Formats: sequence, structure tokens, C-alpha cells
Amino acid sequence: MSRLARTQDTLTFSCVMPAYNEARNLPQVVPAVLQVLKTLAGRVEIILVNDGSRDDTTPVARALCAQHPEVVFLDLSRNFGKEAALTAGMEAAQGDVVVLMDADGQHPTDLLPLMLQKWREGMDVVYAVRRTRDDQSALHGWLTGWFYRLINWGNRVEIPAHAGDFRLMDRQVVQALNALPERNRFMKGLYAWVGFPSVAVDYEPLPRQAGESSFGLRGSFALALTGMLAFSTVPLRLLTLFGMLLALTAMGYGAWVVCEHFFWGMQVPGYATIVVSVMFFSGIQLLSLGVMAEYVGRIYDEVKRRPTYLLKDRLGAGLGADRQP
Repeated sequence: MSRLARTQDTLTFSCVMPAYNEARNLPQVVPAVLQVLKTLAGRVEIILVNDGSRDDTTPVARALCAQHPEVVFLDLSRNFGKEAALTAGMEAAQGDVVVLMDADGQHPTDLLPLMLQKWREGMDVVYAVRRTRDDQSALHGWLTGWFYRLINWGNRVEIPAHAGDFRLMDRQVVQALNALPERNRFMKGLYAWVGFPSVAVDYEPLPRQAGESSFGLRGSFALALTGMLAFSTVPLRLLTLFGMLLALTAMGYGAWVVCEHFFWGMQVPGYATIVVSVMFFSGIQLLSLGVMAEYVGRIYDEVKRRPTYLLKDRLGAGLGADRQP
């Protein structure tokens, strides 16, 4: 959108909010976010995506739709994961500006005016970066830091460290993301890959209003694996480097054995060396096959071209209500 259009009062604002077992948080979070959005734009909508919740998220979301005409409820057929839920929400969003927020209340609404101001100044993406990770274990924070170092090593596209899904995007950016055909989606990498002028703003996550996060160390590891395989060839490069080092070591050791036999007359028993070498190289080969199999498995998922998500139900029109006769 042009700089002139960004200063006009006809702005439409969409908020995409994926939810998984957030029935206790939605009655407080949705009205609070909606109240702030109405102070920023005349026409707003909240795209609430239920990602296969097992609690009362569905009836709570339906009640919110009945109470607030700005709320659109997307009910996925099962749990497809947060990346798929975000994709569903972005494809349904119709606003000139789209902001992504969690449904647990940890993303402060006080940051939205600043984000919108940065957008009006010409930034197409305004992403929030956590100041600290005090709500996570030391191991979790350490692994997160190393993940960003590895995924950005030798990568043409740098993924900002500690930047999550909490971000404001111009309509053009959302359309670019929706055009990407990947099924195994790592959104943090896709945000960086599409480019566009971006700026970071720091924030401190708020405490969850209710319940506990279902995204722990195991979920983080699975997402990190998806991101590493989707945006980096570091594992393959490490295997290549390790293979070269092993080959050089083997040639050096072979030369040493030959010198020992011909110059010092030492007999080479060899049994223990052979057994250890066979077991070691067998392990390396299986490890290499496992890494390559992960890449091949992702390719297999992509070529099947299954949809990223399936929609079971939709309720509410949001900004689309203004276009209906």
C-alpha cells in the first residue's frame, strides 16, 4: 500500500488468532483485542481459528461470534498445528493490515498502536522480539539460541532471532505468504523469505491469563526440525564435512600402519581396530541415511500436494459483511 493510502481513514484491520484449548482465555482476550482494534481502524475483524481443540473452545468461539459481528470463527477438522492455523487465518483475512496474535493473552495489545505507526511510516512488516525468555527453562533458551545460529549459518535469508508470530503485516505481504505452496510450513522462515521492509519492536510477554501452554520443549524441537529442513542445508553440509574428516583420518591412519610395518617391523593385529572401525562407520552411515531420509520425507509430503488444512465450519462474515448485498 502506498504511503498516501496508509494515512487515510479508510483502513481495514484484521487480527488472526489461532486457538488450541483456549476456552478459558477467549472470553477475556477477544473483547480486549477487539476494543483496541476499534480505536485504530473504523472497520476491523478477528479471525479466530480453532485448531482441533479438545476443550470448550468451539462453543465459546461461537458465542463470541454471536456477540461480536466482527469475529469470524474458522473450525478446522482436526489439529493441524499452529503453522496451518495461521495459514488458514491469513487466507481468510481481508484487511489492509493483518496482525497475528496468540489467544492466551501473552501478546500485549498496548503494542498495536506502535506497530500501526511503524506501518504508516512505510514498514511492511513490524515484528515483535522478546526481551527475555524468563518464562522458559535455561535449557530451552540455550537450545533456541543455538537453533537460530545453525539455521542462519550460510543461509541467504537471515531469520531474526527470538522473533515469533506476533507481527503486523501489510496486505501485500500477506498475499505473498498465501501464494507460497509449501505444505510443511515454517512461518518464521517464510516471513523472512518473502522480504519487504521490516522493523523490530521489543516486548515482554504477559503472563497467561489461564491454563498452561501446550507448546513445550517437545513441540519446539519438532518445529525447529521442520525449520531446519525447510530453510537450511546445514545438516547435509555437516555430514559432508564429517565425511571428509573421516576420510582424511582413515588415510592418515593407513599410512601410519604401513610405516609401522615396513620401517619398524611391527605386526598389526588388527582385530580390535577392524571391529571398532566397522561399528563406527556403520553408525555414521545410518546417521547419514537418517538425515537424508528426513529431507526425502519432506519432499514426499510436498509432492502429494495435500491441503495444508481442512475447514470443518465457518461462522461470521467479518469485513466481508460490508461487501454482501
